[in-house]
Amino acid sequence: MKLDKFWIGVVIIIVAGFIFTKSFDNEFYFFTTYVVLQGIIIAVAWNILGGFTGYVNFGSAGFFAVGVYTSVALNKAFGLPLPVLVLASGSICALLGLAAGYLTLRLKGIYFAIATLAVALMLETVANNWEYVGGAAGTYVLQPKESFIFDNYTELLFMLMLLLAIAATAVSRYLSSSRLGQGLSAIRDDELAAECTGVPTLKLKLISATTMGFFMGAAGAPFPWLPAARRLQYRGLFAWYEKCTAN
Repeated sequence: MKLDKFWIGVVIIIVAGFIFTKSFDNEFYFFTTYVVLQGIIIAVAWNILGGFTGYVNFGSAGFFAVGVYTSVALNKAFGLPLPVLVLASGSICALLGLAAGYLTLRLKGIYFAIATLAVALMLETVANNWEYVGGAAGTYVLQPKESFIFDNYTELLFMLMLLLAIAATAVSRYLSSSRLGQGLSAIRDDELAAECTGVPTLKLKLISATTMGFFMGAAGAPFPWLPAARRLQYRGLFAWYEKCTAN
């Protein structure tokens, strides 16, 4: 019954979001709600690793930035539609999360936090020297003229971000009530005890890191087409991320 109520609420939210796009013409409303929804996705994605397992991740801004730059690079190379860019960016960041997790999740506490910060700094170095996407000077991105059934592209971005926020919330909700989520909670409470009782701790942590990476990358993919962010720089993305995650 609880699951049915949740999905009924999801349908109501989607319908309300669509009505919202048809009721207002001011792009500022959609810009602000986009930022709020983006913050929700970032928070939920961070919580999938940091909250469920207790591993504090200081490098999540780097995954967000990888999603942004992957979207820009693929759009520049192939001109792919935005939904494909979101899935591609999320998938690449998921693989990055798996690789980074395999290298760092054997560390614990402050050592893990420092390692994830090092990953973010490494990604910054790559972005600043990647001339194809502008390097340290940044790059300009223009919104496409086509906006599907919406009046402008910002409305399309808003609806896409709403769907991503719902998907992230649904995955987090599943994790909180599944055996997988129970295993992650056991790791957070006492990892050594969890290992002694047969919980595959490394496997679960890698699943958590991969899921976190996917949603971080998916949240970053539409960002280049946001009106306030058409000139992209890696340091600017960190500042934007910090504003979204403040308080």
